[in-house]
Amino acid sequence: MSSWKSLLLRIGDKCPEYGTSGDFKDHIETCFGVLRRELEHSANDILSYLLQCAQQIPHKVPLYGTLVGLLNLENEDFVKKLVENTQTTFQDALNSGNCDQIRTLMRFLTAMMCSKVLQPASLVVVFETLLSSAATTVDEEKGNPSWQACADFYVTCILSCLPWGGAELTEQVPEEIERVMVGLEAYLSIRRHASDTGLSFFEEEEDESGKGVVEKDFLEDLWERIQTLSNNGWKVDSVPRPHLSFEAQLVSGKSHEFGAISCPEQPNPPSTFSGIAYGKQKHEADLKYPQRICRLNIFPTSKSEDMQPIDRFIVEEYLLDVLLFFNGCRKECASFMVSLPVPFRYEYLMAETIFSQLLLLPQPPFKPIYYTLVIMDLCKALPGAFPAVVAGAVRALFEKIADLDMECRTRFILWFSHHLSNFQFIWPWEEWAYVLELPKWAPQRVFVQEVLEREVRLSYWDKIKQSIENAPALEELLPPKGIPDFKYSVEDDREKNEGHTLSAELTSKVKGRQSAREIIVWVEESVYPVHGLEVTLSVVLQTLLDIGSKSFTHLITVLERYGQVISRICPDQDRQVMLIAEVNSYWKNNAQITAIAIDRMMGYRLISNLAIVRWVFSPANIDQFHTSDRLWEILRNAVSKTYNRICDLRKEIASLKKDVALAEEAAAKAKADLEVAESKLTLVDGEPVLGENPSRTTRLKLQAEKTKKEEVSAQESLEAKEALFARAVDENEALFLSLYKSFSTVLSERLPDASRAGTLRELKSVPADAMAVDPEESSAMDLDNENRRPKNSQLNGGNPNDVYNIGEKEQWCLTTLGYVKAFSRQYASEIWPHIEKLDMEVLTEDVHPLFRRAVYSGLRRQSTKASLLIHCCKLQNFNGLFL
Repeated sequence: MSSWKSLLLRIGDKCPEYGTSGDFKDHIETCFGVLRRELEHSANDILSYLLQCAQQIPHKVPLYGTLVGLLNLENEDFVKKLVENTQTTFQDALNSGNCDQIRTLMRFLTAMMCSKVLQPASLVVVFETLLSSAATTVDEEKGNPSWQACADFYVTCILSCLPWGGAELTEQVPEEIERVMVGLEAYLSIRRHASDTGLSFFEEEEDESGKGVVEKDFLEDLWERIQTLSNNGWKVDSVPRPHLSFEAQLVSGKSHEFGAISCPEQPNPPSTFSGIAYGKQKHEADLKYPQRICRLNIFPTSKSEDMQPIDRFIVEEYLLDVLLFFNGCRKECASFMVSLPVPFRYEYLMAETIFSQLLLLPQPPFKPIYYTLVIMDLCKALPGAFPAVVAGAVRALFEKIADLDMECRTRFILWFSHHLSNFQFIWPWEEWAYVLELPKWAPQRVFVQEVLEREVRLSYWDKIKQSIENAPALEELLPPKGIPDFKYSVEDDREKNEGHTLSAELTSKVKGRQSAREIIVWVEESVYPVHGLEVTLSVVLQTLLDIGSKSFTHLITVLERYGQVISRICPDQDRQVMLIAEVNSYWKNNAQITAIAIDRMMGYRLISNLAIVRWVFSPANIDQFHTSDRLWEILRNAVSKTYNRICDLRKEIASLKKDVALAEEAAAKAKADLEVAESKLTLVDGEPVLGENPSRTTRLKLQAEKTKKEEVSAQESLEAKEALFARAVDENEALFLSLYKSFSTVLSERLPDASRAGTLRELKSVPADAMAVDPEESSAMDLDNENRRPKNSQLNGGNPNDVYNIGEKEQWCLTTLGYVKAFSRQYASEIWPHIEKLDMEVLTEDVHPLFRRAVYSGLRRQSTKASLLIHCCKLQNFNGLFL
């Protein structure tokens, strides 16, 4: 790497490039001196690299802004070109909806304004352009309120620039910035409050009507923090202001204008209003302009009492930027995270921010393994502080586990077990030994059980048993040793029957390498007619599974070689349900292999996703919904595989469409070249002949024929893939209809009447005897006045020895409703296209309101008529500043 590149990249860091100095002023002067010399030879390279650094290391933007200000004193043309390139990049980002680029470039513009590179009025024009677009978007008559996510994003970008440049704007253009502030306040007054309970980490408490307790959404909270900052004179400790050290020099530089920008128009609203059409567009907008963070308040506010309100937002921005731009280099990520340019400690906020990303709904920005590695590296980078903070976060989340969203709970279990595997599985399990005194359905007990089960997967049973030696009683929650349960084993004391003989014969045939066809003939002629379906299926499947039980490779080999035998025995859904039951029976002591085997069988199309849904919701299984993740893992795998198949087909179709376009273009060009050649007159033996040189014409004909064939082939491939996609969409629709019908059926059988339990609060308050649990269990629920949660209950992390007041059926309902919401949220993009059919066949008028609310919450679907009426009333108070 060139020395100037290294200096640009490492500016502000404690590193060899800058010697022992950690002073920002020294770094800027050193870097400026080198860049000034290099401008003559590498101006274009410096320009592009400087802009790249400003976008990808945005917590150093004040340093880069000051550097550009000093370069502006030396070479105005270079800086003018930099401003023009920034404008072009910014406009492209607006057109493509690149949220991260828009946000970081706006911060860079603000930093350049502070360094006298950009005229303050130009930055205000950028603010007003975005604000005007936002106000138009939420206007009922001129805009499309379903795209409020885009409008909120624009306004968030404006607000997020003010900590970096609010003081300079107030000093230099006070009237203009005041106009912007008034416009922001006006926008906040007309926008709809974003109340997405479907994205909350915890099940929110409800009022008497079943509505969630209203709290400030992210934008309202940020506006309040900015107002507090403004009232404090824009003084903020967490934003470096290196330009002040060079103010006497920078003031003599020429300020450049920023070219005009325009915001892309949003899609037109539906021609006729309907809740479904509004919901579909809102879902599309939410996907394109997602909220960057949902705050997870794990620790008490006393842990961050040294911070101003705006400091939390700024440090979160720093941390999220580092996580985003260094996702491929975890050690660099950890290094930057522990050395942010702030004068206070922020370990607790750092832990909350990382966990908020790990648990972010509907999906984390990166794979959970990334956050696991970052947390691990931070524990090593700050061994005296961060491990204790992480342990505190785990304890705090464990106390609230009963209220934690089911998807978040699953991610928390997977992360925690993996985290412990990197630290020798060391944890003070004796702290949680009390969970054995709780009912088997208590969320804290289930959490410990699932963590131990996942640890066994990552290690081995005896090792995990040894890790809980300080709480030996917890061995009760360890999974069984993962040995198979082979019905026809000759080594145990079971009574031998005809199945043992058939199994031994089949084993001999497989070891003798008989083909699948030969075994099918044997089954159809000698086994099925004599012993019937149940024995045939049991013997064949159990024996093949036993042969493939030595390793994953053995299992795959057996399925590939003898899958035809299984598919011949189980051609329909009813028999496939029996097949899954046999797999579960054989591997009943090993949840992991059960899930893998069923997943592989689905991959080989030996069983269908509909059969898996039917089996999961069979009477023998539904009683386990609230005590184990085993069934939910299998169901998640089935739905995920179906979803991934459609996603893959979409990508393949998009690629094939590009290939078809290229093939059509090539064929058209070849045809045109041939026609031009044939239209020319050529002299042959002194006589004019129509057509160019015969050999060239022949070559062009062959080329035209070849490109035409390639075009036809590409078109046929596209049509074939589109046919597969259409079939996959139909399968997807059938899957989700079956899934929701199954959910509705089992919940309607167990949920209390809607008149007694129309809200989650009422469901939690149903007396234990009404839910058919032990009559000796207390049904009284003494509520804590502060947080309206039951006292003496694990729901509020009370005394470990207190009674768990949630009855079994009630907990079953809460768990199942949680999974309804989780599935709806995770696969919302595939569910929305089928929402009309879902409404017609499942979400009918007589469906239980709690089930409907869980689906709506997961889809972030709202009852829009009432909210739009409120919205229209708000519009009457808007003075039209930007419309």
